[in-house]
Amino acid sequence: MSASAPSLSPVVLTGCQVGANPIIWSNDDFAELAGDLPLDAILSDMAASGYAGSELGHAYPRTSEALGAALGRHGLKLVSGWHSTHLASRALAQEEADFLTHARLLKSLGSRVVIVAECTRCVHGDRNAALGFGDRLSPRLTEEEWSRFLAGLTRLCGLAAAEGLAVVYHHHMGTVIQGEPDLERLLAGVPALRLLLDPGHLAFAGIDPVAVARRHAARIGHVHLKSVRPEVAERVRREGWSFHRAVVNGVFTIPGEGCVDFPAIFAVLAAARYQGWLVAEAEEDPAKAPALDKARRARAYVRAQAGI
Repeated sequence: MSASAPSLSPVVLTGCQVGANPIIWSNDDFAELAGDLPLDAILSDMAASGYAGSELGHAYPRTSEALGAALGRHGLKLVSGWHSTHLASRALAQEEADFLTHARLLKSLGSRVVIVAECTRCVHGDRNAALGFGDRLSPRLTEEEWSRFLAGLTRLCGLAAAEGLAVVYHHHMGTVIQGEPDLERLLAGVPALRLLLDPGHLAFAGIDPVAVARRHAARIGHVHLKSVRPEVAERVRREGWSFHRAVVNGVFTIPGEGCVDFPAIFAVLAAARYQGWLVAEAEEDPAKAPALDKARRARAYVRAQAGI
């Protein structure tokens, strides 16, 4: 169903806040996509577009004092930030130490969730590696790696809880948690883990994001708002494109455009009394899709469809 033809009447998501990810302006994986844009230019646009907070990006300071000052200049809160784990392939002690450094930075500025994604053998940063689908899904974990991964995530959830934080898992194209069976196995294997619902990555992977939202409504701890252009996604699958090629050719777009039924997702969130952040994002080539206009359109759509 097209997001341009809402299936449900608008809802009001009380207790939620709307933030943005700086990847709208400056890409974290591919530097030629405005990777040199100054931080204050990003934050100024973000605030002007009506967002209350920001997730982290590569241009952001990683000390509490400097990061707080940068956000404070623009009246923005820190929402959260991505942390790459390698639990299946690296020593757990080092993984714990790196995770705690990141988590404590987030906590110091008021974040309540820590975003993690397992990046063992990930290919989304490889400009030439074809994305896999179905029986060609890659990368994958061995059974031994799955055991290490699940045990490690359980440990990180405990460390986060001791800091008053929740771990939210970001399923992502080109990583070991892309397909639906792997996502289900992960959620079943780590009961303390919360789900970062990213309808764009689900739809790109060929998964129904509304069905996932309904099935795991009680476990949703964070939400990313981006959609997918289905005609581009189909070419990616058919022609064996890399994540980089998909992004620069516009596979992702903002909520309100593309194929994701966001009104249905907002209805699920409202019924579940979700009270976290809704974070707009859509990595595209800023030369083709100017960031400020895109950010403003996304913010207007969320205001119209979610009442916030």
